[in-house]
Amino acid sequence: MTAYETNPPRERWESLCLRPATENPVVKERVQAILARVKEKGDTALRELSREIEGRSLEVIEVTEAEILAASQAVKPAVKQAIADAEKAIRAFHQAQQPREISVETAPGVRCIQRPVPIGRVGLYIPGGSAPLFSTVLMLAVPAALAGCPEVVLCTPAGKDGNVCAEVLYAAKYCGVKRIFKLGGAQAIAAMAYGTESVPKVDKIFGPGNQYVTTAKQLLSAGTVAIDMPAGPSEVMVMADASTPSAFAAADLLSQAEHGPDSQVMLVCESADTCLRILKEVERQTALLPRSAIALQALEKSRAFVFDKPEDRIAFANAYAPEHLIIATEDAWSIADRITAAGSVFVGPYTPESAGDYASGTNHTLPTCSWARSFSGVNLDSFYRKMTLQEITREGLQGLAGTIVTMAEAEGLQAHANAVKVRV
Repeated sequence: MTAYETNPPRERWESLCLRPATENPVVKERVQAILARVKEKGDTALRELSREIEGRSLEVIEVTEAEILAASQAVKPAVKQAIADAEKAIRAFHQAQQPREISVETAPGVRCIQRPVPIGRVGLYIPGGSAPLFSTVLMLAVPAALAGCPEVVLCTPAGKDGNVCAEVLYAAKYCGVKRIFKLGGAQAIAAMAYGTESVPKVDKIFGPGNQYVTTAKQLLSAGTVAIDMPAGPSEVMVMADASTPSAFAAADLLSQAEHGPDSQVMLVCESADTCLRILKEVERQTALLPRSAIALQALEKSRAFVFDKPEDRIAFANAYAPEHLIIATEDAWSIADRITAAGSVFVGPYTPESAGDYASGTNHTLPTCSWARSFSGVNLDSFYRKMTLQEITREGLQGLAGTIVTMAEAEGLQAHANAVKVRV
């Protein structure tokens, strides 16, 4: 990410908005094989896959109370306090999203109701690996609890020592999650989707993951289980101008680049001077990062642009539809009010993306790969389904009868018409 483009023509925008290729036929084939094994052999397959993929035995799949207690004792007091503070903010924002029942008399004697009903059993996936995301526990378990989902199941991979990240266990316990399983990858998603002897079958799966997890979710969403949204590698777009501190913009770009080599960051500026000074600062800060090797790989797939016209900068942001959009410009709100496609928008120079990742209160489980044009991020509604009810009196049906019968007969569905005629 050392160069930039100036005013690329709109006919090229579609290609410039492409994400790094994630479609991998080898991964898909492996995931399909894993799904089939778990569906057929249940816990036996989970234990076999643990030995084959992770190189360790998996005697006890579910985390015990003793392990949770030990984890609680291992978490530093400062981290416990941070979890409590973050949970309070996330709870406050999501509590305000509580849906209400709607009842409308659409015609005399005709009452229609929409009732929010919590999803019965939800599965939460929490990534492990080089950066176990205990913050994601809060983002998923808090709204699940607020929605009143009767049962919450959580899967997260154990480390090489067979233990789950202590902060993940502590956060799960803090949020009231009672069942936690030492499972990662596509096999964890399969276990929650199909159910095994140990893992309950869930109605909807939430949470981010690597390409194996993402592929498993996408394959299973075709007919086995609901998922939160399509999601791929992390991404951010930063909009900057002459007023934007270089250090701020560079740090924001790198906060996503360090997620993984397939992450993508985009810089959109109003001038070459702004762009060059931020790119220079990105180079300086990258060299100081512990995860600089990962960030450098992500930066190779990232891009910077200069657009002279403000309307082009806004239009390009909406075309890209980023997971995270940081507007660190002088007139930030005038731009934010014209953004129509983004997972989450961060307005002003003192609103870093990492605030939303952890503790401001918004949810960090967001659509990527331009899905922000049609999908919302996780919110309280994600844990509900909306069921409709209706009640019609004799008089109400007499008032509707002519409309229903005419439409049914015009569609050639005589039995539909008869169901009204026999009543009136």
